[in-house]
Amino acid sequence: MIRLSKSTLTEDDKSAVLDVLNREFLGMGPEVKKFETELETYFSRSVVAVNSGTAALHAALQGCGIGRGDEVLVPSLTYVATFQAISATGATPVACDIDNTLHMDPKDTESRLTVKTRAIMPVHYGGSMGRLNELYALARKNDLRVIEDAAHAFGSSYEDKRVGSVGDIACFSFDGIKNITSGEGGCIVTSDMECLEKIKDLRLLGVNKDSEKRYNQTRSWEFDVTDQGWRYHMSDIMAALGRSQFKRFPDISTQRKSAAVYYDELLANINRIEIIKQNRETVVPHIYTILLARGVDRSALRIYLENKGIQTGIHYFPNHLLTFYKKTSVKELPITEALYPRLLSLPLHLDLEPGDQEYIASTLQNYLA
Repeated sequence: MIRLSKSTLTEDDKSAVLDVLNREFLGMGPEVKKFETELETYFSRSVVAVNSGTAALHAALQGCGIGRGDEVLVPSLTYVATFQAISATGATPVACDIDNTLHMDPKDTESRLTVKTRAIMPVHYGGSMGRLNELYALARKNDLRVIEDAAHAFGSSYEDKRVGSVGDIACFSFDGIKNITSGEGGCIVTSDMECLEKIKDLRLLGVNKDSEKRYNQTRSWEFDVTDQGWRYHMSDIMAALGRSQFKRFPDISTQRKSAAVYYDELLANINRIEIIKQNRETVVPHIYTILLARGVDRSALRIYLENKGIQTGIHYFPNHLLTFYKKTSVKELPITEALYPRLLSLPLHLDLEPGDQEYIASTLQNYLA
């Protein structure tokens, strides 16, 4: 079976985790601080590490004061975690339509502004950014925060700048199948130090100024709590794995880009498939998604591929169609609903061989012919 996605761990990765286990200090400690420091050098900005990309989004929203009664504009085509992070604060996620690149449509987003709108949450689908500058212009015009869901985009660049190195707030994921992994995990990157200091406390159950003590393998015994907090801190086990993966990220980045380029070549002349254009030099792809022609039975195709030993995925079921979020969707999303039935994600991970890709392409061609 050619898997859709998977973790790829080296002996160095495993040794890094074993070193932490041998030290028998497994919570948040010096490894987390080292990981944050390395990421701060990478982004040239301040970083707080947490235990998931969802936690990063939730803490970022709460850290900049978004909560009950507020609205956050967000594309419907994203994993449900993006919506859950918004509703967890008490705010309302307002589903927006996408354009043909599968990214948030700035014009549709603007049409959904209300007096309750406090933030825009663009999703960097597949690792690319869409029309991010237009969304930032919309945010500046209306005094809105921008919290970028950059879970797919670690290592990608936009207009010659690394994602996370500029802008308002960017949130990354380090779960098992992302561009680098810490098993689970994520981080928030920003220059807003007031927001970041709040997030540091929020990730430790709201305990004021506890991060520095945790870095030094101690903890607060007498303390104050001034806000609702969460158990969102990263552990040293996770940080050790993340640091080891980060060391070899240049190779990881090259492999993922090369696989996407080869897919582009293999699929270019197959009828009834549309390749979603990305800048292969600047985008480090998390997934490789294609659009099937109208009329192709996606379910039948997926079963056919599965029987041929090829896993596929669908990224993602639109959130405005989920029961929990239907009540917040007051306008239609025609592009999202038209493109969703045509989406198909093909295997992409570091253990994918060129021969695997050739087999996938030929199997697709046989079915679609």
